[in-house]
Amino acid sequence: MAGVGDEALAAFVALHGAALRASRVPAQYWESLSRKLRGEVFDAGDYFGIMQVEEVDEEEEADEEMEEQFKKKPNPGNGPCFKVIVTNENGLQASNPNSVFLVDHAWTYRAEQARLQLRHVPGLLHRMANLMGIPFHGEVPDEGSIEQVLQEMWKYNQTYQLSQGTAEEKVPVWYIMDEFGSRIQHSDQPSFAAAPLFYMPQQIAYTVLWPLRDLETGDEVTRDYAYGEMDRLIRKCVLLPWVPTEVLDVSCFTPEPPDEHYQAILAENKEKLPIAINPPVYAKDKIFKVFTDIQQVLNNLTHPRFVFTDNEGEADILYNFSHFKDYRKLSEERPEVMVNQFPCENLLTVKDCLASIARRAGGPDGPRWLPRTFNLQTELPQFISYFQQRDRRGEDNHWICKPWNLARSLDTHITNNLNSIIRHRESSPKVVCKYIEEPVLFEREDVGLVKFDVRYVVLLRSAQPLRLYSYDVFWLRFSNRAFSLDDLDDYEKHFTVMNYAPGVTLKQVHCEDFIPLFEKQYPEYPWTTVQASIFKAFAELFQVASSKPAPLGICNYPSSRAIYAIDLMLKWDTSRDGKRIMQPQILEVNFNPDCDRACQYHPTFFNDVFSTLFLDETDNCHVTRIV
Repeated sequence: MAGVGDEALAAFVALHGAALRASRVPAQYWESLSRKLRGEVFDAGDYFGIMQVEEVDEEEEADEEMEEQFKKKPNPGNGPCFKVIVTNENGLQASNPNSVFLVDHAWTYRAEQARLQLRHVPGLLHRMANLMGIPFHGEVPDEGSIEQVLQEMWKYNQTYQLSQGTAEEKVPVWYIMDEFGSRIQHSDQPSFAAAPLFYMPQQIAYTVLWPLRDLETGDEVTRDYAYGEMDRLIRKCVLLPWVPTEVLDVSCFTPEPPDEHYQAILAENKEKLPIAINPPVYAKDKIFKVFTDIQQVLNNLTHPRFVFTDNEGEADILYNFSHFKDYRKLSEERPEVMVNQFPCENLLTVKDCLASIARRAGGPDGPRWLPRTFNLQTELPQFISYFQQRDRRGEDNHWICKPWNLARSLDTHITNNLNSIIRHRESSPKVVCKYIEEPVLFEREDVGLVKFDVRYVVLLRSAQPLRLYSYDVFWLRFSNRAFSLDDLDDYEKHFTVMNYAPGVTLKQVHCEDFIPLFEKQYPEYPWTTVQASIFKAFAELFQVASSKPAPLGICNYPSSRAIYAIDLMLKWDTSRDGKRIMQPQILEVNFNPDCDRACQYHPTFFNDVFSTLFLDETDNCHVTRIV
């Protein structure tokens, strides 16, 4: 039988060893954990009990104790307080290989589906309300109770992320442990550690709980809600959902990060910078061989000066879909070969980097064309201070949490709940940007006034001297519901990316039709004036992005060319002389954008792009020089 057990353990470790090591689950527990998972053994009830902490009546004795108890409650001010204690008469020994326990999950979901599930999954709202101490009576879910759960759940939420699958499948999963797991309190000196484990054979996640020291009967089971965080200020910020506090004494000043920050990014990206080369010179009638793996280019590039090759080694132009890394080798061995990317262009296309370099144009608050942005990994105290200061002044405090490097609005959340923003930091690296509370809206006859965003395709011919063009056609995306600053999880009200959502209406308006409609709605704001302010913002962005040498800026590599898509919105603002203006707000810069619609409606699109970037010929091309 031992042989069978050894085989089962080996198979278990092969599947889960990396996750267990990452979560620091001691190897002495792995065999018992494997057995309990296979047999679905939930034996925590044999060792632990949930105890309700009674409120103390004697006010004069209880003030300090009550304050401490208040701080320890996972849900301060909401209903009774519980704690978990060891009830086994023999206590619990950390050295015992069986001292590892499975905790079931009461609710697993993705954040954007939470409201829908509370509304429609039988019994879910009732269970969550009871677990969180929220009064809920009756069988029919009511919006008031749902809203309370959506606000309070961030004190109970835990998260994990699947490492494989599509971009959608990798979006962080949130879960709430069962009543036992959820009532384990926080301590700075915890007696237990806990970590999620996705059990592959069942495709189910559990929480693994194990002791950090020996415990006697009656000892409390606690865990560190800020596990692994050593910095005192960051711990204070991370624990704020459970221990409310103010950090107004922290400056919300966010200067540009030091040079070392950009050096670290370069190393992490494994990008090798090129050596200095002379700008290549080509014969006026040269036919360029293009190597590409992008189907849209293969299908639509028909310019006579470009031919395709399947041999990368003989290509004059490398037009790659994925990120190019080894510029050093290319510059040393084939300096005349042009490539459709710039070294260090991630400073534009990754959201935290974009916010950092933009501060060169607008100081610590950033320029007027970028929403106020904080990096939640490195600027959490500054953000909380800024949020609390705005709260004190009664200013709007709606924010949008975005992953550093995901597109299509995936894992993007709008909220005015500080606890939610703090907890979202745990799921994946994120920035938080001021949500545009007063966007310029567009009247849709069938819907009303909706949000819209604009996508421009820009062509970077050279970083130094800076030569930047815009394609003459821009693209529009519209929300499907009238805008208002509520229902923050209503995707079709607050987001404009509809072409990836199944069964959702996609409103399309060509830019030539849009401009007269826009000017009819806003006769005092001709589109030529609006577009001039947009191009001014683009110029400033690329000027600061190329103002410092790599890796602090985009590398001035003479054989690089690039195409980017810039998504922006317009917001109402006030100019320095008191006039009401439409202020462009750059939302993101996209590397290698999807050009399907461009090719569909403008068959010469890639001919214009290639002629501008690689031939330096813009006559008869639908482009405008910005810089």
